[in-house]
Amino acid sequence: MSSWKSLLLRLGEKCPEYAGNADFKDQIEACFGVIRREIEHSADDVFPFLLQCAEQLPHKIPLYGTLIGLLNLENEEFVRKLVENAQINLQDALETGQCNSIRILTRFLTVLMCSKVIQPSALVVIFESLLSSAATTVDEEKGIPSWQARADFYITCILSCLPWGGAELVEQVPEEIERVMVGVEAYLSIRRRVSDAGVSVFEDIEETNNAVNEKDFLEDLWSRVQDLSNRGWKLDSVPRPHLSFEAQLVAGKSHDLSPVSCPEQPGPPGALSGIAFGRQKQEAELKYPQRIRRLNIFPSNKTEDLQPIDRFVVEEYLLDVLFFLNGCRKECAAYMVGLPVPFRYEYLMAETIFSQLLLLPQPPFRPIYYTLVIIDLCKALPGAFPAVIAGAVRALFDKITDLDMECRTRLILWFSHHLSNFQFIWPWEEWAYVLDLPKWAPQRVFVQEVLEREVRLSYWDKIKQSVENAPALEELLPPRGGPQFKYSAEEGTDPTERALSLELKDMVKGRKTAREIISWVEENVFPTHGFDITLGVVVQTLLDIGSKSFTHLITVLERYAQVIAKMCTDDDQQVKLITEVSSYWQNNVQMTAIAIDRMMSYRLISNLAIVRWVFSPLNLDRFHVSDSPWEILRNAVSKTYNRISDLRKEISSLERSVVLAEGAASRARQELEFAESKLSIVDGEPVLGENPVRIKRLTSYAEKAKEEEVSIRESLEAKEALLARAVDEIEALFLSLYKSFVTALAEPLHDASRDGTLRPSGDADDMTIDVEDSSVMELDKDDERPKKSRPNGSRERNGYNLDEKQQWCLTTLGYLKAFTRQYASEIWQHIEKLDAEVLTEDTHPLVRKAIYRGLRRPLGE
Repeated sequence: MSSWKSLLLRLGEKCPEYAGNADFKDQIEACFGVIRREIEHSADDVFPFLLQCAEQLPHKIPLYGTLIGLLNLENEEFVRKLVENAQINLQDALETGQCNSIRILTRFLTVLMCSKVIQPSALVVIFESLLSSAATTVDEEKGIPSWQARADFYITCILSCLPWGGAELVEQVPEEIERVMVGVEAYLSIRRRVSDAGVSVFEDIEETNNAVNEKDFLEDLWSRVQDLSNRGWKLDSVPRPHLSFEAQLVAGKSHDLSPVSCPEQPGPPGALSGIAFGRQKQEAELKYPQRIRRLNIFPSNKTEDLQPIDRFVVEEYLLDVLFFLNGCRKECAAYMVGLPVPFRYEYLMAETIFSQLLLLPQPPFRPIYYTLVIIDLCKALPGAFPAVIAGAVRALFDKITDLDMECRTRLILWFSHHLSNFQFIWPWEEWAYVLDLPKWAPQRVFVQEVLEREVRLSYWDKIKQSVENAPALEELLPPRGGPQFKYSAEEGTDPTERALSLELKDMVKGRKTAREIISWVEENVFPTHGFDITLGVVVQTLLDIGSKSFTHLITVLERYAQVIAKMCTDDDQQVKLITEVSSYWQNNVQMTAIAIDRMMSYRLISNLAIVRWVFSPLNLDRFHVSDSPWEILRNAVSKTYNRISDLRKEISSLERSVVLAEGAASRARQELEFAESKLSIVDGEPVLGENPVRIKRLTSYAEKAKEEEVSIRESLEAKEALLARAVDEIEALFLSLYKSFVTALAEPLHDASRDGTLRPSGDADDMTIDVEDSSVMELDKDDERPKKSRPNGSRERNGYNLDEKQQWCLTTLGYLKAFTRQYASEIWQHIEKLDAEVLTEDTHPLVRKAIYRGLRRPLGE
């Protein structure tokens, strides 16, 4: 990398490029001297890289803004070009809905205003454009209130710029910025308050409307900005290096900005039906998602020295680093621990990372990314961050009953993976008390699932050794044994069936083809022994042959899938097939899930058969004590949904290819027609058409272009037909899934619910969920344990007071909400059928509430 690029990239860091000098003023002066000289002979290389640095390292924007202000004194044309490109990028981002680019570029322009590079009034015009679009969107008559997510995002962009430039705007254009603030306040008065119901980390299915007066994210940001205004726009978290050069910067020319235009409304204004409103709202929230839902894991005294706005700014820094450095985990961790703030923020950093890991409906990146970042932060801050993470785990564990089921699963996966990178060391004796709780208590199930996942990542003896300080927890380890082969040499095995199994093994070892084995089954086994025994012999034997490794399993399935497919042609038979797989791998949850998943990939098992098996009596009793059936169900639904997603992406790509092919064919045809119509001289005589050789070549080009267009169109039609079938398939899957949930929950809810709620008998008030209380966990100073938390919903550690049926209902309803939320965008496409066939008048209110919360659909609709 060129030296000037290194200087730009490392600006603001204590690094060799600046000889270890961490003073912002000295660094900016040194960088300015190099960049000024570089611009003289390679300006076209400098300005895009400088703009890229500002956009992708936004926590350094004040430094880059000051540098650009100094460059403006020497080279106005260079800076004018840079400002124009920033504005063009902002306009493109607005039109395409690139949220992060919009937010960062508005902040960048705000900082340029502080450095006298652009006119304050021009920045206010941008704010007013965003404000006008937002106000129009939420207007009941002129706008489309279902797209409030976009309007809220625009207002958030305005407010989030003020910590970086509010003081200068108030000083230079007080009336204009006051007009903007009044407009924001007016917007807040007409918009609908956004409820976190359905996407809250600590939301229970029975949650009452206790939080009706709580501020949503935008209202909270507004209150923080008002507090900042009352403090005279003074804050510690935003560096202001331009003040060190103020005497120089005032001499620069301030450039003007052309107005930006926000996208048109996504549809005609007017009243919408509840379903149409819900679909549009879902689309808007996917395109303009809320960046963070705060997790107040730690006590207020850990961050009490922070002004309200400082918390917001540091969260912005952390989220920006996580977003822009997602492919460079070590760089990401390095930047996260070196933010330009004068106070410690380890606790806030942990809360922010966990808020992303547990963000609903889904985190911005795969959970593994946050796992790696936390690991690198523990290594970067070995004396501080591991203890902070341990405190967060303890706090979340103490509130595990209130944790959303999807978040609970993510927490289990993260924690087990995290421990695997630190030799599985954890003070398990602190949690040994879970053995005194019922087997269905969420804390006990959490420990059990973490240990099961650790065994997957290591081996049984290693994990047993890791809990030696709490040897009683060995009871929660998964079974140690391997596969349970029905036809082993042990006593009790039917000799005839065992003989058939041995014969089949010999055939496989003898490289018999699938066709030969099918003939053997149809002629020698099935007529005599019937379907059940035949299925058991074939499936158990093939699984045993493939039990040595995952590769062996895949090889066996690839060679002999036809044998199983020939036997299991309908859902009833496939349910029995899954039962045989589950029986063989009953001591290995992971291999059960893998085998079923691979069989679904080979179309040996349908998703409907998996739903039926999961909701069969064999599994119903395990819903609240094991994640195993839910893992298999998640895999089946995910695989079906991914097929549709992949088809839609392929169709979108083919549609673009069709347009390109049409253009190429049209141009080739026009060129040929032009050549054929042109007069040329052959042997002294005028002849219509150019040289025959060229005509022949152009004809060939035109024919090939037309063939290419036809080929792409045929591929598109084939993919569209596959998509139509896939849509029908997923609709049938959702209907089957929801009907299974409704049927399974009907009787238990009738028995367990009282007055439409699920509460422990004799102590109804104890299980009323207070949203505010569930998100704030005050920790004792002595042992960092929550004062308010009531493990598993009770007041005493060992006083868990939910009976098994109540916990089963709460767990099952939690998974119902989680499935609905995860696939809400697809479910909305089939909502009419779901309403007609599932959400009938007979549906239990708690089932309806779980589904509506997952869809973020108003309950009164």
